[in-house]
Amino acid sequence: MTMTPAKVPRELDSPLDGGVGESRRRPDGTLKVTGEFAYSSDLWLEGMLWGVTLRSPHPRARIRSIDVSEALAHPGVEAVLTHEDVPGFKFYGLEHKDQPVLAIDQVRYQGEPVALVAADHPEVARRAAAKIKVDYEVLTPITDARRAAFDPDCEKVHEDGNVVRHQPVIFGGDVAEARAGADVIVSETFEVGIQDQAFLGPESGLAVPGEDGGVDLYVATQWMHSDLWQIAPCLGLPEEKVRMTMAGVGGAFGGREDLSMQIHAAMLAMRTGKPVKIVYNREESFFGHVHRHPARMRYEYGATRDGKLVFAEAEIILDGGAYASSTPNVVGNAASLGVGPYKIPSIRVDAYGVYTNNPPCGAMRGFGAVQACFAYESMMDRMAAALGLDPVTFRQINAAHPGDALATGQVLEHMAPLAEMLGRLKAMPMPPERDAAGHDLRELPGGVSNTTHGEGVRRGVGYGVGIKNICFSEGFDDYSTARVRLSIIGGEPTVLVHTSAAEVGQGLVTLKAQIARSELGVRRVTIAPADNQVGSAGSSSASRQSYMTGGAVKVACEAVRERMFKLFEERLGRPPASLAEAVEHLPEVLGDEVIDETREFHHHRTERMDPVTGQANSHTQLAICVHRAVVDVDVELGLVKVVELAAVQDVGKIMNPLSLEGQIHGGTAQGLGLALMEEIVVADGKVRNPSFTDYLIPTILDMPPMRLDILEYADPRAPYGLRGAGEPPTLSSTPAIVAAIRDASGLALTRVPVRPEHIAGSS
Repeated sequence: MTMTPAKVPRELDSPLDGGVGESRRRPDGTLKVTGEFAYSSDLWLEGMLWGVTLRSPHPRARIRSIDVSEALAHPGVEAVLTHEDVPGFKFYGLEHKDQPVLAIDQVRYQGEPVALVAADHPEVARRAAAKIKVDYEVLTPITDARRAAFDPDCEKVHEDGNVVRHQPVIFGGDVAEARAGADVIVSETFEVGIQDQAFLGPESGLAVPGEDGGVDLYVATQWMHSDLWQIAPCLGLPEEKVRMTMAGVGGAFGGREDLSMQIHAAMLAMRTGKPVKIVYNREESFFGHVHRHPARMRYEYGATRDGKLVFAEAEIILDGGAYASSTPNVVGNAASLGVGPYKIPSIRVDAYGVYTNNPPCGAMRGFGAVQACFAYESMMDRMAAALGLDPVTFRQINAAHPGDALATGQVLEHMAPLAEMLGRLKAMPMPPERDAAGHDLRELPGGVSNTTHGEGVRRGVGYGVGIKNICFSEGFDDYSTARVRLSIIGGEPTVLVHTSAAEVGQGLVTLKAQIARSELGVRRVTIAPADNQVGSAGSSSASRQSYMTGGAVKVACEAVRERMFKLFEERLGRPPASLAEAVEHLPEVLGDEVIDETREFHHHRTERMDPVTGQANSHTQLAICVHRAVVDVDVELGLVKVVELAAVQDVGKIMNPLSLEGQIHGGTAQGLGLALMEEIVVADGKVRNPSFTDYLIPTILDMPPMRLDILEYADPRAPYGLRGAGEPPTLSSTPAIVAAIRDASGLALTRVPVRPEHIAGSS
């Protein structure tokens, strides 16, 4: 991995080892590798009960009646609950409260929760749940998102209609007029299947009834306060009586932004007066959280013969499934980033989020930008081929530069030039050519199964560019809260950092300690467990926590440092010559006193997209990653081996090189999964592969070596100039891999994931 020096000076050099800019091992890393880390599924209390959820087998049906008498009479069962037992408001939701806690008069997707059971053993609870009798009137599910959106005769999934949000983006001149000035026009329809977050730790947690009538929840989540704001009304409790503590999270990637078992476990605990634990099995996990929106996208581009784009027109239809979740904001992302970081004089994008009876979809790494990226990058390759241009050269001709406006009119600022990034990527060394005579069979597509000796194997190279928004957008007042406490313990200065931010594997615990060390010069830093006894830190999503919670920790530390300097001057009669001197004298200056400061950090304001034109400064920050993929394709068997991936990414400021490298590798791996293997298969609204036997995710055998070139074009509005880095690699890796397969096979390949039959069946 190579790293380019920062373009602006650091705000504050680390005064000691382990500060900002250095690689630090994660404190949870060894525990996770050795199996000693306590995840939410490991929670245990003496005398606790086990909760189980009864779910609908039908994607659409009316509920005539629910009979729980046999289940309630089952030995060991202490409670059976339906919608009638919800103590407060019966609906919840991230943006629209359209999802019932338990189904009331109908079910809208396969797997919708209908009833709850608490028993003294998980198997007892499962057997009792099977005895609940639900009389369903099965209805024909609505599964075609395009028909649901545009056919006036289509039945409605919800009374207020099937379109959750339609967001147009209109930029520059009229597309119809621009079309007349194009020398070459290409058009195509693209599809993206349903990808699952596929986190290894299933949904789980523990609810403990409180003596005050409240409840203590220990859960794995991405945004504790968002959970709280939905949970408390449904339980009929004031927020202060719902106490939440973060339990160990086994991956998230957006799938834990929505509620799963939180309200259910709390209801059972409050009814029985005993702690209740719920742990989903793997199949239930596939039904218990949202997925990436499947998409159908029609694009048309026009260009002049010298390679300059003239217009772009796109229709993006995102299937949100049965409930809204975060679909409105996913639509906003897909629309605003729908043609990528390119200069195009005339643009028309129409993005739709649609209700169907398919599985509910919501946040997943990339959040609407992934689907659009596959389409617009495929179009860039199509157009380059039609013009006879190299795909990198064509992108460089049309690349937006700092100061240029994107489709929404938002200006690119403080970023690495895309044309330069592409040039650096293309100049990276290529992997060695395959030696036909002496190659290792295990390095060929399907080689570990001895399926080939190299016959029919061809090599291809492809490129992909992705642009992703960082932090929340469209006028949302995004903020994070941090409390920092400085004291003397055992004669040594000690810092305690307390936030509610969710550590979901991204390394935030490590980063918070690094920031505290840099800002306060104190070696001993402790990170308090995350809970809701401090203000909201927002969601661990949108690549925002380094920016937002990092910013909150930074400003809280600055407040502590200011007080520390004042105490030094008051008690020693002079200001400290340096931070190091202030820390050296802290035991005598501070004594038994404590400096404790809490601060909120808000990013600069953004704007809601205009509902007609889409024009707005809607995003806080934008980040670009570019990928090159080299693949070997067995065109006879349809098998693909990704030989190497290379990436260039602008991160503004490298906070932790080791963690950053892991983020880029991880995001790239999920992009590879979408390109080649990951898809929830749905037929007539029913999931056909809810298991890791049939839903495939990349393993160590699938991930190739990676070359990384990290650029640091600092954003002056961000803490330390950093730019969120976790999501952009997921965007660009998918189209790069598919482009490389096209290069090797000569096939159009308009859908991901690319399956063996798409290659071998067309050769």
